[in-house]
Amino acid sequence: GAEAAQPPTTWFWNERFWLPHNVTWADLADPAPGVEYPKAGHLFAALPLALGIFAVRIIFERFIAGPCARTLHLQPGVARRAQPNAVLEKVFRSITKNPDTRHLDGLSKQLDWEVRKVQRWFRHRRNQDKPSTHTKFCESMWRFTFYLGIFTYGFQFLWQSPWMWDTRHCWYGYPYQVMTPGLYHYYVTELAFYWSLMFSQFTDIKRKDFLIMFIHHLATVGLISFSYVNNMARVGSLVMCVHDASDFLLEAAKLANYAKYQRLCDFLFIVFSVVFFITRLVIYPVWVLNSTMFESWAIVGPFPSWWLFNFLLLVLQLLHIIWSYLIARIAIKAMLRGKVSHSSLGQVRYFFPVLQHWNRVSSRLHLSLWCELLL
Repeated sequence: GAEAAQPPTTWFWNERFWLPHNVTWADLADPAPGVEYPKAGHLFAALPLALGIFAVRIIFERFIAGPCARTLHLQPGVARRAQPNAVLEKVFRSITKNPDTRHLDGLSKQLDWEVRKVQRWFRHRRNQDKPSTHTKFCESMWRFTFYLGIFTYGFQFLWQSPWMWDTRHCWYGYPYQVMTPGLYHYYVTELAFYWSLMFSQFTDIKRKDFLIMFIHHLATVGLISFSYVNNMARVGSLVMCVHDASDFLLEAAKLANYAKYQRLCDFLFIVFSVVFFITRLVIYPVWVLNSTMFESWAIVGPFPSWWLFNFLLLVLQLLHIIWSYLIARIAIKAMLRGKVSHSSLGQVRYFFPVLQHWNRVSSRLHLSLWCELLL
C-alpha cells in the first residue's frame, strides 16, 4: 500500500537503485561548507548552455568556417535545381525518389518527355535535398573545433587528476566524492554540446540517418546524465576523454576530403583509424571497463545502478567492435585497391591510397552513416 502510494518521482529516485547500500540521499544533501556533491538539478545548467553553443555554432559557421570554405573554392548552394513540375514532385515525395524503368516509362508517356529527361529531373531533385559540400565543410569545421577544444581541456584536466594515473581513485570514498569546478565544467559542457546537436538536427537539412543520430544523441545525453547523478563522474570523465580522442581526427579527415586534399585525407584517415582502434579496443576495455567492473566491485561492491551502468558500458564496447570492423574493412579495401593501381610507385604509396577510392568505397559500405554514428 505505502509503496504503491508513492509519487512517481519518489519511485524514480529510489535510493536502493541509485546508491550503494547504507547510503541515502540525505547523507549527500548537506555536505560540509565549500564541499559540493553532484545533484540532478545541476544538469539543468546544460540547457541554456546548449542554446549558447548552438548560437556560437551559427556565428562560427557564418564568419569563420564559411570564409575558409570559400577560400578553398567551396561555394554555398546546390549545383542545379530541378525545374518545378507538380506531377514529378508528387511522385518524388509520395512514391519513390529513385524510379525504376516501369515508373520512368509511365512518367515519360504522361509528360511527353524523354526518359533521360525524367531521369535527369529526379537526379537534380535528389541533389537538391542533399547538403552542399560547403554546408558539410562548415559543419565538420565546427565539430572539429569543438572536439579538439573539449579533448584538450579534458586531457589537461585529467592529467592533474589522481584517477587518471590510478583508476582506483574513481572509487575510494565513493559516493562521498567532491564535485570540483573543473569536473563540473567538463561534464556540463559535454552534455550541452550533445543537447545542441539534438536541437540543430531540426534546423539542419534532413538527412537519411536523422532517426539513428537522434537516438545516438539521446543515448549520449542519458549516459552522461546518469553517471553524473549517481556520482560516477570520475570514471565518466575517463570515458568521455577516451571517446573524444579520435573524434576530431575523423572531422579533420572529412575536412580534407571536402577540400580535395587527397593525400592529407589519406593520412588523417589512417591516423584516425589507428587512434580509434587503440582507444576503443585497448584503452577503453583495459583501463575503463576494468575499473568499472572489477576495481569498483572490490572497493564499493555492486548495487542496482552499478549493474545498469556497466551493462551500458559493455553495450558501448560492442558498438566499438562493430565500428572498428567497418572502419578496418573500408581502410583495407581501399588500400588493396590502391596497391593494385599504384604498384609501380613503391611500398610507401601502398599506405596512402585511401582517398582515391573514398567515394566509391564509401557509397558501397555506407561510410557516411557509420562515420556520423561515431560522432
